[in-house]
Amino acid sequence: MRSFKEEFERYDWDEVSKSIQSKTKEDVEIALSKDKRNLNDFMALISPSGKYYLEDMARMSHDITRKRFGNTMQMYCPMYLSNECQNICTYCGFSLDNKIRRKTLTGAEILEEILSIKAMGYDHILLVTGEANKTVGMDYFRMALPIIRPHFSHISIEVQPLNQPEYEELIELGVNTVLVYQETYHQTEYKKHHPKGKKSNFLYRLETPDRLGRAGMYKIGLGALFGLEDWRPEAFFTALHLQYLERTYWTSKYSISFPRLRPFSGGLPPKVEMTDRDLVQAICAYRLLDEEVELSISTRESEKFRNHIIHLGITSMSAASKTNPGGYSVEPSSLEQFEISDERSTKEIATMLLRSGMEPVWKDWDRSFQ
Repeated sequence: MRSFKEEFERYDWDEVSKSIQSKTKEDVEIALSKDKRNLNDFMALISPSGKYYLEDMARMSHDITRKRFGNTMQMYCPMYLSNECQNICTYCGFSLDNKIRRKTLTGAEILEEILSIKAMGYDHILLVTGEANKTVGMDYFRMALPIIRPHFSHISIEVQPLNQPEYEELIELGVNTVLVYQETYHQTEYKKHHPKGKKSNFLYRLETPDRLGRAGMYKIGLGALFGLEDWRPEAFFTALHLQYLERTYWTSKYSISFPRLRPFSGGLPPKVEMTDRDLVQAICAYRLLDEEVELSISTRESEKFRNHIIHLGITSMSAASKTNPGGYSVEPSSLEQFEISDERSTKEIATMLLRSGMEPVWKDWDRSFQ
């Protein structure tokens, strides 16, 4: 059965990197002059030469986003169900080799979290767990989702990769979106960051969006963890993956997230720095490549950065996030997966958006229109 693996193996990381670095200002100008851009144009937009055209890219990205999405910002809230994990990941606070107290929410504790999140106005929830199949596998989801589903119009999840029949069951249980980040598309370096656990299987993770597409998932989220490797080839391979999926599973919607490596207890410093200007360049390049894809920014980023990026292509953002299980009501001070940067309340974020001429949208979609 065909998968992204075939497309991926046609490209070499080092050759892609050299191609991006070789792009000239003329290549960028050609890309900007087009109505529809391809992956070669995308390389030019994310290249070092592209940084000289950042104002042009930002203006065009803003115009395209407003035309397609209007003056709206989709609001979502992450709810961490568990920090139990069987993987060793060099960058994650939940890694198996971190000696922390593990916590998985019970049904009663899930309901407490729901009440706290609903009180903030959210109708779009992102459920997050560590990757521990025996503890937070399908049996746990069969328990948790019937509790959660009546309270939210849209349920996203970010959990361990699963098989196609399991994704089909999750759809029946009320899941609308699955986020699965490759972390890094550099296959050799991937193993260094994931030395133990099921996550160490690079190709199984790489083909997860294919299983989601075949299952008929409404929306599929992609992304790389910027900081593990050079952000430019990471951005290219994410774009390559996105275009393959859009061609192959054209009934699904797609989103891209932009997590930059953030500190955690005893954590890994970024191998390659991605500056704020670099991140703006990447966001604008994705918007110029793809007018339809949803672009999401989390509370990993600073207050100042998020205040500005909302005008340049972003269509979805979180606020008042807690990255530990029970963080909203049960255990507000327990270990977080990573440190957030923007600590403003949901009300403060909503006020900022309104003052900026944006409308915060709390309800993503309605099942009656499915």
